[in-house]
Formats: sequence, C-alpha cells, structure tokens
Amino acid sequence: MFPRLKTPLRCCSRTALLRWTTIVLCVASVVANLLLYMAGKPMPASLLLLHAAAMLGVGLQVSLGAGSIRLHPAELAKRMLKVQEGERQQLSRELHDDIGQLLTAAKLQLQWLQRRVPDELHSHCDTLRTTLDDALGNVRDVSALLNPRQLASLGLEASLRAHLLRTLENTDVHWSLACNQRLRGIDEAVAMAVFRITQEAVTNMLRHAQARNLSIRLQRSPAGLALKIEDDGRGFLPARHPAASGQRGLAGMQERVTALQGRLQITSQPGLGTQIEALFPWPPRTRERARTLTAHDL
Repeated sequence: MFPRLKTPLRCCSRTALLRWTTIVLCVASVVANLLLYMAGKPMPASLLLLHAAAMLGVGLQVSLGAGSIRLHPAELAKRMLKVQEGERQQLSRELHDDIGQLLTAAKLQLQWLQRRVPDELHSHCDTLRTTLDDALGNVRDVSALLNPRQLASLGLEASLRAHLLRTLENTDVHWSLACNQRLRGIDEAVAMAVFRITQEAVTNMLRHAQARNLSIRLQRSPAGLALKIEDDGRGFLPARHPAASGQRGLAGMQERVTALQGRLQITSQPGLGTQIEALFPWPPRTRERARTLTAHDL
C-alpha cells in the first residue's frame, strides 16, 4: 500500500516547491521594484533576471494547472463506461447468484410442501409455483440484460438476435437483423458498445415510438464497424446536448461512441421515425488488416 503513495507524494512535494519558489520570486521582485522606485535608481541586470525567473515560474504554474484540469472526452467517457459496466456485472451476479438461488430454494421447498398438504390446497401451490417460475425467469432476463455473458461465447450477431427474440417476442413489432458478413475479430469493447446501443434503441422504441417495423444492420468496412438502426415510429426531436435535455438514453449512446472515438448520428422528426447510425473505427492493431479484407469477407 505505502509504495503506491510514493509517486503521488513526490509529485505533490515538487508542485508545492515550485509554487512556493514562484511566490518568493514574485514577492522579491515587487519589493525590489518598490525600493528602486523610492530610491530613483536605474534597474540593474540582476533585477531583470529576477523578473525573468518569476515570469518563468508563473508560466510553469499555468502550464501545470492547465494540464491538471484538461479532460479528454474520449478518456473520460471510457472511464465512466468502465465503471458502469463493472457495476452492472456486479448487480447481475448478485441477481443471478443470490436472488436466483433463493427463488430456486423456494421452489424446492414448495415442492416438498405440496406433497404434504391436503388436496384442496394443491391448486394454490400450483399458482405459487407459477409465480415463482415467472419471478425466476424475470430475474434471469434482467441479469442477462445487465451482463450479456453470451457475447463472449456466442458472438455479437447471435447475442443481438437472442436479445431481439427475447425482447420483442410478445410484441407486434416486425424486426430484421441484417449481418451478411463475418464478425470475427471484433474488439470486445466495440461489441459491447454495439450491443448496449441496440439494447437502448429497442427499449426506447418500445416505450415511446409505437413502431411497427424495426430494422438493424451491421456493416463491416475498412473504416470500421457500422451500425444502423431504423424504425417507423412516432419520431422525436433529438437534442444537441442529450444529457442536459434529459435524453439519458441518447446521452449514453453518445458516451459509448465517444469512448471508442467513433461517430454517432441520430436523425428523427415527429411522425417520420428514427434512424441511428454509429461507426466504430477499428483499433490500430486491426486497422491495417481491415483495409486488406478480401471481397469474400466484405
């Protein structure tokens, strides 16, 4: 623990030393100027050097201060999303391991109890077992939404298809997922971003759009992985600053795209549906390989 504190403490001591040195030089420069002015003497070269040292110290302080408060949007968004994904995974594990196990234990206890209660109570036991089954299914669905474990095992396309089947199963929405290319080698962060953006878009469509048709397309190109989501719902007016306008879903999409240095475009008008386009550039290690893909892969 203590070795980790050495570097920050050393940096803080250097910063404090530079700050106090600058203060002393500035104070000495002001005092010297006052004394010369009162004495009516010309300014010597040593005082000029003192002025230059004081100005240099001030410049260093300004540069260090600017460097300490400079925020890179991509890095900040990446850190925030990493924290969010960590919290989601922890909550998913708690739901699956704790609440899921408790519901399973309750089912086993109910089965033991049903064999020992009078026949006239069996119908109530059946109703309770159905309720427990529904609750256990909902917990598993929420756990899967919070932490899509199938991304690593099934891949991006299969995970998206499974999510759409589960989410739109009992709706009147006609949907399609077009992905006529191989998605092997997709970076894990890009795959997670595509999944989360699609998840948010589908949720918003079901809550607000009242759409009848949904189209999702994944396109692999030398520039990166392109995602296009379209619906024929009610549409809306996208805000220039979604977070400040209360459009948290769109703000989350923008944060994920920014974290991966991609581009996001949302086109929508009331009554004209919504179109979401995102482009995720390839990581540097795979960019050259993506440019040399064969026509069969594209």
